[in-house]
Amino acid sequence: MSAGFLKAKDNVFALIFFIISVCAFFVWGYNYIPSNHLLLFMLASVFGIFMAFNIGGNDVANSFGTSVGAKTLTIKQALVIAAVFELSGAIFAGGEVTNTIRSGIITISDNVPPMSFAAVMMGALFSAGAWLFIATKFGMPVSTTHSIVGGICGAGITMGMMHFGGWVETSGMINWSKVLSIVASWFISPAAGLIIAFLIFGFVKTKIINPSEKKYEQVRELKKERKTYKNQYFKELRSKSEAEQLATLRKIASVDDDDEDDPEMSVSTKSEYRNQIRKMKKAEKEIDVGSHMRLNIPIVAACGAMVIASSLLFKGLQHLNLGFSLFETLWIIFVIGLCAYLIIFALVNMVKRDNPKKSINRIFGWFQIFTASSFAFSHGANDIANAIGPFAAILDVLKTSSINSESPIPFIAMATFGVSLVVGLWFLGKEVITTVGNKLANIEPSTGFSAELASSIVILVATKMGLPISSTHVLIGAVLGIGLYNKSANWAMLKPIGLAWVITVPAAMLGSALCYAVIAYLMGLA
Repeated sequence: MSAGFLKAKDNVFALIFFIISVCAFFVWGYNYIPSNHLLLFMLASVFGIFMAFNIGGNDVANSFGTSVGAKTLTIKQALVIAAVFELSGAIFAGGEVTNTIRSGIITISDNVPPMSFAAVMMGALFSAGAWLFIATKFGMPVSTTHSIVGGICGAGITMGMMHFGGWVETSGMINWSKVLSIVASWFISPAAGLIIAFLIFGFVKTKIINPSEKKYEQVRELKKERKTYKNQYFKELRSKSEAEQLATLRKIASVDDDDEDDPEMSVSTKSEYRNQIRKMKKAEKEIDVGSHMRLNIPIVAACGAMVIASSLLFKGLQHLNLGFSLFETLWIIFVIGLCAYLIIFALVNMVKRDNPKKSINRIFGWFQIFTASSFAFSHGANDIANAIGPFAAILDVLKTSSINSESPIPFIAMATFGVSLVVGLWFLGKEVITTVGNKLANIEPSTGFSAELASSIVILVATKMGLPISSTHVLIGAVLGIGLYNKSANWAMLKPIGLAWVITVPAAMLGSALCYAVIAYLMGLA
């Protein structure tokens, strides 16, 4: 069975699963939404699912680019992690960001018709999704957060101008302080990612990789010297008489390896060759190639485990009301870190050290699976809200015919959008994965781990603050921080990526303004 056939089968399976999920969602909506709004529900659903699909193609692909680029995860494994952890992050930790995206950008006064507000969100979803689709096809990692914020602003301003007829009234609708804080985060995000990734990889490089490889090279040189001595010794032996050769060989053969370590045996009893070989082997054994790995890799593992545990206990699971005090939470995090330290310490002692580079990559490859999971959880907490937040607002308007301060997010809506996100990664993610994983810097398991861990830290702190930062910018900054450290950064790629970043907000604004005008005309709101 060919690989091409298997890929085609996988594509067909993903497509069928996607269609079934969407159809099930439409059936649910038929019973949830009043019959007079079913057409608008289906249109809004298409726009929202389209947005989620393109988040998967661009942002999630960009998130897993380091893992796939380092060959730690296959695309199928990345899909499984995305499905589980992206949805978990969105359901458990995405509430604050969802509120920011849905209602923190514009303030709707009481005299604005609810359907106009719904049209704003529909225009924002379609425009942001369309821009993401274009950027993804060109392999450009852009921000879904930038896209949806630009879309909401563009459609909101257009609605205000059409409804109020003046800029003074319209400008008051936009929460400019929130917009400015978001804009500030766009600059802080890549800088924070770069600095933290630089520091993390700097520790890994100077405390683990470099000293381990240096000791490995010392052992190789000693083995090379031993081989050279051996060859030279027997070369000289062949130049002697046959009697001398036999006497020397007999002396060498009479002393086995066990005798060489016997303190009772006098030096004179041992042959010159055996004595020298023994000294050389002893010098090789005295160099502990794995000492830096045993000392520092468990420390890195413990820190990574505590970051992941913190993301769950302080943010991800807080809605479950576990009832832990701050001290109890910190103690649990400490215990998890200690367990990770002990487990990895045992594993490092089991790993062969004949080639420390391979061993280090293998170990950090395991780490990447966990950091990728943490990053996926963090990403889900932030970025699926870019699709489900505006859609939840539309759904609430269609259900209640009013604009409420909070909108419930039905589980089936979250699940359907999550499926759309994962399917988008499957069908569109290759180009962006290639850009992030191969074109920005040299990515290996150790560098990918450093970038993912740094990004997780930045994103989770921002999520706790309710600030919808760009995970794209964080990760790009982290990858460039790695490239800056090991001098492999492809700065030329920053030009097209930076241009795409600059274009994102105005493109989404213009697109949503036009889309709102069309929707408002068709709905009779103009």
